[in-house]
Amino acid sequence: MTRLLTTLSAILLLSATARSQQYFHDQLPPGNYSGICAIGNGCFAVVDDKGAEDGFYVFRFDVDTLSGKITEAQNLGYRSSGLPNRDMEGICFFPPSGTVFISGEKDNEVFEYSLDGHRTGRQLNMPAVMKRGRSNLRMEALTYDPTAHQFYVTTEHPMPGDTLLRIQAFGDNLQPSKQYLYRPDAPLSAKHKYGVSALCAMGDGRLLVLERQVMVPRTKLNAQTVISIYEVWPGNDAMLTKRLLTTFKTRLTITNRRFANYEGMCALSRNWLLLVADSQQRYKNILRDWFLMLRL
Repeated sequence: MTRLLTTLSAILLLSATARSQQYFHDQLPPGNYSGICAIGNGCFAVVDDKGAEDGFYVFRFDVDTLSGKITEAQNLGYRSSGLPNRDMEGICFFPPSGTVFISGEKDNEVFEYSLDGHRTGRQLNMPAVMKRGRSNLRMEALTYDPTAHQFYVTTEHPMPGDTLLRIQAFGDNLQPSKQYLYRPDAPLSAKHKYGVSALCAMGDGRLLVLERQVMVPRTKLNAQTVISIYEVWPGNDAMLTKRLLTTFKTRLTITNRRFANYEGMCALSRNWLLLVADSQQRYKNILRDWFLMLRL
């Protein structure tokens, strides 16, 4: 009976998630959206890992938490630093200075930016051990907890020689404070690419971890993603214990184009998350820039 209820719950969640995905192709530019954070007044900073230059978009969303829908979307423009793209992956808002921090997979660094897009000259003092990641599997997820006054950053995959992910914490002084260990799920098959694509501090001590598994056949048909969101509580123990909050799948078939490679996640409240997918510039006009409001 318990197994049946679990299966029914998973089916209902998949159905609800499929219905609640939204895209705004008339209002927002095509992108490779990889990270998102709220910056106030209904505005969100969004990074594009293949953007023309280092920087971020600012989008404004009107959200309805009763229906779980975005009712209006507006592009307020791209804020460029004038520097080359460095494969921007994660972004977080830093309330003490009203700035954002962005992680780069190409250089394995996290720099600070004013809201006009220019770098401030400050960055997280990244330990050398966090710079050993494999190409295209390096510095990925980034978040800031304003209650704990801690940044958290991690790579997409465990680094060479590691079997666990290292989640590095930093204080408001931008200096490393503590390092945690996190065990990602094993790949579902040899054909699935897997890893952590986003972190999200909930402001109550919890840290949410978005794990994704992606399988894309050569023909592209029947491509699928499996998205799982786990909860951990950073504390005194170095090894984090994770608890599954929700999981769902998306697929690409002849009749279903709801495949969504979710890479970015931020909190709208303690009950609502906003996720954004990487469409590879709306690949061949098949993929879409999906946004998803997800209730915990």
